[in-house]
Amino acid sequence: MLHFADRLAESVHQCGNPVCLGIDPRWESLPRSIRESHDASSLESIAHAFAVFGLRVLELVGDRVPVIKPQAAFFEACGPDGLRALQAILERCRQMKRVTILDAKRGDIAGTATAYADAAFAGIPVEGHILPVWDADALTVNPYLGRDALEPFLQSARQSQRGVFVLVRTSNPGAGLFQDLRCDGRPLYEHVGQAVANWNHESIGECGYGDVGAVVGATHPRELMELRAQMPEVWFLIPGYGAQGGSADDVRHGLRGDGLGAIVNSSRGLTFPFAPDDPNWESAIRDATTRMIEALRPR
Repeated sequence: MLHFADRLAESVHQCGNPVCLGIDPRWESLPRSIRESHDASSLESIAHAFAVFGLRVLELVGDRVPVIKPQAAFFEACGPDGLRALQAILERCRQMKRVTILDAKRGDIAGTATAYADAAFAGIPVEGHILPVWDADALTVNPYLGRDALEPFLQSARQSQRGVFVLVRTSNPGAGLFQDLRCDGRPLYEHVGQAVANWNHESIGECGYGDVGAVVGATHPRELMELRAQMPEVWFLIPGYGAQGGSADDVRHGLRGDGLGAIVNSSRGLTFPFAPDDPNWESAIRDATTRMIEALRPR
């Protein structure tokens, strides 16, 4: 298997855009036709509706975008059946040869971190066998516990040519509560960014980027530009585009001239660009994807 960064670059080049399709299913936002054919009083039925919707989204636009990012929390909320729905979506992405990011924001230490990482990537080792679980290409992780907490994720990812995306400067309104705290004359997020750049430099692919990415929100364009200069070899995962207020001009600060360097996530903007009762929801998803792809074309 190719180095993670090279697979990501190849997928972006093949699709000709840096769009990351986020799949965050919400019952109340699903099309009426799907809700009416499922029982809202059953977690099993809701999970099945999530799978039906997610798989249909992939059929509609999955071949047009290089990266798919399911948000684990929405599936976990439906219990075991939700996890089966998540597994079905990840399996379909693999069949489509799309790079996948499991958005679970894991963060723990020692054996617990190793278990999280192995489950996310190649699988759990048991008596000489590797038993795949999620088999994702990348995982979002929280760096708050330090390098020893990130180490199991890095080791597991590198053993199977996968990647991690570390929270650096997030897109939520309250991000500055901790991330903007001044430490040695610099905000905390810059210290985290420097650590990510160092970890990333340990494993660089032929494309010039490494396997430790940074989550940097589109809602902070100035910080995005500064971090791009500070972290030239790091892939960025940029949330906050569209529904959260980030624009195409904002996210360009994270992209290189050849279109590499960042993937731009949109979840609600691509999967729910319609009213729940709109019978033309499939066309709305196609149109929203086209608009985002066009908006992010190099100028």
